[in-house]
Amino acid sequence: MRPFPCLAVSAGLALTVLSAVPATADYSALSARGTTPGPPNYSLAEDNRAGSQIAAVEGVHGVPDHGRYAAEGQTLGHDVSGHQGAVDWPAAAGAGAKFVYVKATEGTGFTNPQFGQQYNGAHGAGLVRGAYHFARPDVSGGAEQANYFVDNGGGWAGDGRTLPGALDVEYNPYSDDKCYGRDAAGMVAWIKDFSDTYARRTGRAPAIYTSTSWWRKCTGDSPAFGGANPLWLARYAPEIGPLPAGWAHQSIWQFADAGTLPGDQNYFNGTEDRVTAMAGA
Repeated sequence: MRPFPCLAVSAGLALTVLSAVPATADYSALSARGTTPGPPNYSLAEDNRAGSQIAAVEGVHGVPDHGRYAAEGQTLGHDVSGHQGAVDWPAAAGAGAKFVYVKATEGTGFTNPQFGQQYNGAHGAGLVRGAYHFARPDVSGGAEQANYFVDNGGGWAGDGRTLPGALDVEYNPYSDDKCYGRDAAGMVAWIKDFSDTYARRTGRAPAIYTSTSWWRKCTGDSPAFGGANPLWLARYAPEIGPLPAGWAHQSIWQFADAGTLPGDQNYFNGTEDRVTAMAGA
């Protein structure tokens, strides 16, 4: 098993938790929200989920040998969004899920209408849970979207049951320009703005969800985030393959877009106690 990644906040960032979110916070009121009409375009937001564009662009190339990864101490989990609707959490836990990421927001105009049921329900079923944000670098700045994310369920609490929030950066579903109209330097700056703002708000650097191909295409394979941000890598294949620059190993591997658990299927790179460690300090 590979060593657990460095989870330190980027140098110079304040560690004071300014807006931590209690593990038992009730987000049911968010269920009545949803898309904001008019520009910018959020018409696809209900179906945009971690990996939806990666599967569409990069394809599916098989599944891993589950016996091998279980023997190596990998921990099974999943991720869900409004696309899954209400989730049967006791059933998911009974099927072996130990952790889950739940889509909270997209851009600065969409909140997952199922977020309360999914986020609180996962906690109630005993899963370690976290929230993720679908990035829209084409509609507003990284800091603005980080604040929107934290303010709508994406915070963190050091309770050992709440994973740090995750930034989902993948191919643009709204345009043929898959990098959201930004060059590599502009995309790196946008991600840094999001990450730094999230860390200032919560005391934790967010995980970064991406694929190696997208990262190379849209950031120029920047190594800038490997020291602070846990990597949640998407690749639908028997092996995880090469990693983006800067990361020596992944924290989470999203290996399939369907399987025994609701939503996308993931392995945490370590035993269940390492999942708890990532959710801790």
